[in-house]
Amino acid sequence: MSESLGSAVPLGTAEPPPPAPVAEPRPYAAQRVLPLRRPGRWIVSAIVLVVVAQIVHGLATNPFFQWDRFQYWFLRPTILDGLLITLEVTLYSAVSGLLGGILLALARLSRSPVLRAVSWVYIWLFRSVPLIVVLLFLYNFSALYRTLSLGVPFGPAFLTFDESRLATDMVVAVVGLSLNEAAYAAEVVRGGILSVDQGQHEAASALGLPKGYQFTRIVFPQALRSITPNYVNQLIGLIKGTSLVFYVSLLDLFGSVQSMGSTYPGDIVPLLLVATVWYLILTSVVSVVQFYVERYYSRGALRTLPPTPLQRLRTGLRDLRNRVRKEAAL
Repeated sequence: MSESLGSAVPLGTAEPPPPAPVAEPRPYAAQRVLPLRRPGRWIVSAIVLVVVAQIVHGLATNPFFQWDRFQYWFLRPTILDGLLITLEVTLYSAVSGLLGGILLALARLSRSPVLRAVSWVYIWLFRSVPLIVVLLFLYNFSALYRTLSLGVPFGPAFLTFDESRLATDMVVAVVGLSLNEAAYAAEVVRGGILSVDQGQHEAASALGLPKGYQFTRIVFPQALRSITPNYVNQLIGLIKGTSLVFYVSLLDLFGSVQSMGSTYPGDIVPLLLVATVWYLILTSVVSVVQFYVERYYSRGALRTLPPTPLQRLRTGLRDLRNRVRKEAAL
């Protein structure tokens, strides 16, 4: 009797509703995270693709570019001879300019006021004077000094050189570019040396290492991480700057194009395109070398080396294949 009274529902009260069924969680494979939609990005990308397609179509279909003549001139011996001279001038100027820049940078950082002053004046002068002025001045240097001599100042000369025979067109071009390049390379090298942490200098000095050993084995290898990208930019500018040696009667790549354009005035545009493509190839090769040099010198500073273009391609294909498989499983 008591049990029935205890379980009875009092009069005037509503019966409580039954509990709502609990939804079972969806399996992890069935859950999808939808990315945030960005219509502006797609619109801008579509506009860029349309503009690029228009440019490519204009280059391919415009008869004014004369692509058949471009194909004819691209590998002609005259063009290849000029390209070889461009490579020689770039190589000699880059090596001598870098060596001169290292010496100037060390002079700027030395404790000698004379070396600091001379280095500063040199860098200030050649960074201020246009390269074409330097080349033309050296080309006409024989009008100022017909002979060059080594000896005691204001005294007898021990060695005498005929400047007109010594200063050939190649020598004038290499010397002019090297003098100009050394001024810019000096600032690049100095900035790279200053980027090395001061603790590295102090640790090397605490070990009692000679100054030369400190620079060649500790400071300079670390500075190359900062020097390499900046100097490669200078090197690319040097490749393009070799086009000015045409004004000192040296037929490099641009000089050969100019000479052929004067002989065949109807082929000026395809000849300029030939020079443009060759300069693009040279600068692209230098950029590839820059990537691997930077990757080499970043081994001690980064936990993982940056992937190469081939590794990026493989990773992209693998991610795409995994994504397709995941979409097919859903």
